[in-house]
Amino acid sequence: MDLAALRIFSAVVHEGGITRAAERLHRVQSNVTTRIRQLEDELGVELFIREGKRLHLAPAGQVLLGYTDRLLALADEARMAVQDPRPRGVLRLGAMESTASVRLPETLNEYHRLYPDVTLELRTGNPPTLAAAILAGELDTALVAEPIADAPFEKVSVFDEEPVIVSSATQPRLDRNGELPRTMITFEHGCPHRKRLETWYERRGQMPERIIELGSYHAMLGCVAAGMGIALLPRSVLATFPENMRLKVHKLPPGENRVETVMIWRKGAGSPNIMALEKLLSGRRK
Repeated sequence: MDLAALRIFSAVVHEGGITRAAERLHRVQSNVTTRIRQLEDELGVELFIREGKRLHLAPAGQVLLGYTDRLLALADEARMAVQDPRPRGVLRLGAMESTASVRLPETLNEYHRLYPDVTLELRTGNPPTLAAAILAGELDTALVAEPIADAPFEKVSVFDEEPVIVSSATQPRLDRNGELPRTMITFEHGCPHRKRLETWYERRGQMPERIIELGSYHAMLGCVAAGMGIALLPRSVLATFPENMRLKVHKLPPGENRVETVMIWRKGAGSPNIMALEKLLSGRRK
């Protein structure tokens, strides 16, 4: 039972017969008659009561008509939706924790104001996890820190972050040749800031004796302020922490002090929803 057959059935009912339905559909009468017979054979019921050349809707036809009208209306709605260039439906967005908490609130508020027909869904995670979710069809787009693979994705730069090392206010200067703090506070494996801090230790010929893994930046900063260890995170996150006076910020040297955040989506899958968000983010970058 295909849509073409249902459209012919609907036309016969609403036009009151084969002849007028054929004229409306620009088909020959024999073709319309044949398609109605094929539909009846497929369903195994008589859709019309035939009195000579006149057709009256049978009980089974009356039941089918209700479904037909709904199915054809839904098909027309679907056709308009996929052809409509306006953002609508669901946008499944992924972002790193820092980006979601600091960079996105204002942008997503503006997006919702401009495109009220879009329902936003947000998932946080590290770049490898978010990239894999896009390729698995679980997310539409994500904001991740470089480096990220070029081949499967479209990619647009949206933010530049300054990563800094944060310690308690009582921590002495992190001297290149001195002994570094023994505890590192960070996210799980896959976090680009964790990798950068591990590399920072390696370049100084040392490694932390203990790694504390936490799930939020505020929890990490609370532990840092308590003197439990050091963390590396975007400087922009510090503005959201109410006890900054208990922290000390240590700048990274040139070449280590920049992280580019990019918006990625699967190549060839740039929907109106994605393009609208990309336009907003790019506009804020300028």
